[in-house]
Amino acid sequence: MNKSGAIGLFDSGIGGLTVSRVINTILPGEATIYFGDTAHIPYGQRSAGELLGFADKIVSFLAGQGVKFIIFACNTSSALSLPVLSSRYPLPMIGLIQPGVAEALRLTRNRKVGVIATEATVRSGAYENELKKRDSSIEVYSQAAPRLVPLVEAGELDSPAAVEAVNQYLFPLREAGIDTLIFGCTHYPFLARLVADVLGPDVQLVDPAGATVQLAAAEMARLGLLTTGGPCPMHRFFVSGEPQAFREQARRFLGKDVGPVTRAEL
Repeated sequence: MNKSGAIGLFDSGIGGLTVSRVINTILPGEATIYFGDTAHIPYGQRSAGELLGFADKIVSFLAGQGVKFIIFACNTSSALSLPVLSSRYPLPMIGLIQPGVAEALRLTRNRKVGVIATEATVRSGAYENELKKRDSSIEVYSQAAPRLVPLVEAGELDSPAAVEAVNQYLFPLREAGIDTLIFGCTHYPFLARLVADVLGPDVQLVDPAGATVQLAAAEMARLGLLTTGGPCPMHRFFVSGEPQAFREQARRFLGKDVGPVTRAEL
C-alpha cells in the first residue's frame, strides 16, 4: 500500500470536519480526502440497509481515489457499516465507537456515562454494548437527539431552537447524574459550548475524534503508512449534494476556506 496516499474520511455532512481538523493537528503532513454525503443527510432515521448501501459506495469511491487508510468520521456509519465493510475492502479502517468508549471509561468517576447520538446509532446499541463489554458495572444512559444535526448543518449553534433542543435532550441525562458524556455524532462537538453550559463543569465531554485519530496514527505507524512527504499536503473535498453550500458551511465552522469542493456521483 502506498504511504504517499491520502487518508480518506467521510460523514453524512460537515460533522466529520471535527475529525478532519484533528487529523490536520496530529498528522499535519498527511493529505486527506473528505466525502460529505450531503445528498442523504440526515442519516439518523434511515434504515441499516440503506446506510450500509451509502457507506459501501463511499468507501468504494475513496478506494478508487487511492486512499491508504479510511476513518469512518460518522458514528452512525461506524456503528452499522464498519463491521461489514472492514471485511469487504482490503483497506485498513477505523471508526469512532471504540476510541470514544475507551476515553469515556478513562474519564468517568461515578461509572455513569451518557451518550447523545442519532436515532440510528442509539438503536444499534453500539456505544452501550461496547461500554458494557469493557466494564459491566458501567451505567449507560443513551439519548437520541434527532434535531441537532439539522440545526448544526444550518449553522444554528446558539439559536433559541438549539438552546431548547440541547436542554430537552440533556435533561434526562443530567437527572440521571452522569459525570461523562460521549458526543455520539460528529456534528455535536460544534455545540460543545451549549452542552457544557447545560451540564456544568463537573461533567466531562468526550469527543471521540481525538482518540480516534491518535489510534489511527498508531495503526498507520504499525503498518508503515505514515507519510515521509513534505509539509504542504493536499486536502480534497467531495460531496454528493451541493458543493458551494458545503464549502460555505466548512468556512463558517473551520474559520477558513477549504478550497474547491467537487460533486461526486456515486
